[in-house]
Parts: sequence; C-alpha cells; structure tokens
Amino acid sequence: MTKPSPVTLDGQSLSIADVVAVARHNVPVALDPQALKAVQQSRRAVEAAIERGETMYGVNTGFGKLAHVRIPAEQGRQLQLNLIRSHASGVGEPLPQDAVRAMMLLRANVLMRGTSGVRPVLPELLIEMLNRGLHPRVPSQGSVGASGERDWHS
Repeated sequence: MTKPSPVTLDGQSLSIADVVAVARHNVPVALDPQALKAVQQSRRAVEAAIERGETMYGVNTGFGKLAHVRIPAEQGRQLQLNLIRSHASGVGEPLPQDAVRAMMLLRANVLMRGTSGVRPVLPELLIEMLNRGLHPRVPSQGSVGASGERDWHS
C-alpha cells in the first residue's frame, strides 16, 4: 500500500477534502517552504516594529478595553503568558479527535498566510504534532478551543 502524498499548507489552497483527509484519515502534512519564508518575514516585521517603539495591539498593549494601555517592554512576556492563561480553561466533554485535528490543521494553515507575526516554529510544531498523532484534550465549552477570540456567548 502506498503512503498518501502529504497535504501541503501554503495558507491559500487548503480544501475541505484536505481537511477531511488529515482529520479523519491521518494523511501527513507538510509546510510550503515559500509560505514559511513569508511567516518568517512577518515575524521580522513585528520585531522591527517593536524595536522602533511602535504600538502594536496585543503585543505591547492590553486587550479589549485596555487596548489603549501600553505595556512596558519588560512586562511583554508576562502579558503573553497572561493571555494564554486567560484562555486556558474549559469544561465539558472533550471534542472528538478528528475535530481537534481539523482545528490544528486550520490554525496552522492560517498561520502560514504570513500575516500573524508568529515565529515559524508555531506552525511547524502544530504540523509535527499532527504527523506524530499528538492531540491535546480540547473541552467542548470554553476558550481553549476558540479560534483566537473569546467565545461569542460569554
């Protein structure tokens, strides 16, 4: 039996069939090298803006109503840690594995667009986890499985 060709993420061409193949049939995933370069360039742009002292929402400001509050550089790591902690709660039955795999794939695909300013290691890690069959437990209710924003019904 031949091994299926990997689904290659470039941030632009992922299809529903690709999502189903990865989520339900464990088809391997690869990252497009050109798109990965765009991710790195986006990260460099964010770092350069920070070095120039620019204000960047959620990077060196608070969130929501605190968006106008500038966070001192020495508190930047704590800001990011607090953001993760504020979203790291949930309740309910865990989502099915195929749903978690689909979410991981979709998140990696969006990051591969090169518009988020993340380090390339983030989409690389998500894909490595998918390819190794490693899946977090994602509760069915709460912010843990959110797409990056607070739940609409909170």
